[in-house]
Amino acid sequence: MEIHMVVKTADIKAVDLLAEESGLSRGQVKVAMKNGAVWLERQSHVQRLRRADRKPLSGDVLHLYYNPDIQQQKPPPARLIADEGEYSVWFKPAGMYSQGSKWGDQCSLPRWAEQHLHPQRNAFIIHRLDRAASGLMLLAHSKTAAQKLSALFRQRALTKQYRVQVWGEFPQGDICIDTPLNGKQAVSWVSRQAYDAGKDKSLLQVVIDTGRKHQIRRHLAGLGYPVVGDRLYGGGDTADLQLQAVSLAFDCPLSGEQREYRLPG
Repeated sequence: MEIHMVVKTADIKAVDLLAEESGLSRGQVKVAMKNGAVWLERQSHVQRLRRADRKPLSGDVLHLYYNPDIQQQKPPPARLIADEGEYSVWFKPAGMYSQGSKWGDQCSLPRWAEQHLHPQRNAFIIHRLDRAASGLMLLAHSKTAAQKLSALFRQRALTKQYRVQVWGEFPQGDICIDTPLNGKQAVSWVSRQAYDAGKDKSLLQVVIDTGRKHQIRRHLAGLGYPVVGDRLYGGGDTADLQLQAVSLAFDCPLSGEQREYRLPG
């Protein structure tokens, strides 16, 4: 359900306006607002509206994007790795989104961080991980930090390392995969760490120079070694996706200090 309504009368709560317009109960609308599925548009500026008692002005536009399946989703818990004040590093579990959508953000890492950091702060996404993947993610807590950290990714001044399990006996040695993806340069460096002949699986270390959508999964599948659990490129594999971001290393653009965050194992 999508509702887009122009507010004609001021001094009426948004929850009441949307309940009447949509046919949903006030309770359902309140939950949708809390979960980030309601937006307030005022003079071309659009932002999520979470407060049920907010009274929009005449001429404002309320947007409700309601999907009961999305509203019922509950995120697996993320884990804080390091709180550096202006930014933080988290372990994103498989199943959690890197960012929200217009339909809601309660299952996204930024929203989780906003609700669980002490003191509470806004959270801005810097980079992404596939929903089915797990591992380290960096969040900024100011627009200045977001701009400077995002520049590290654009300039490829941040090293990202992944631990990946694939089907088959992957070749030994350091292998560079530079097959373009969607017409754009994409570079992945892969080295085999171990091979299990009984299960016919290889454990790989992957470092990427670029961050194209599904880059690691597409590069490895293109060589004939799909990631274990890759249901999109692995031919219907039903296991959990065995792709994890295990290391982030960079020179902090705020302090100038070297930073490295690594998962154990």
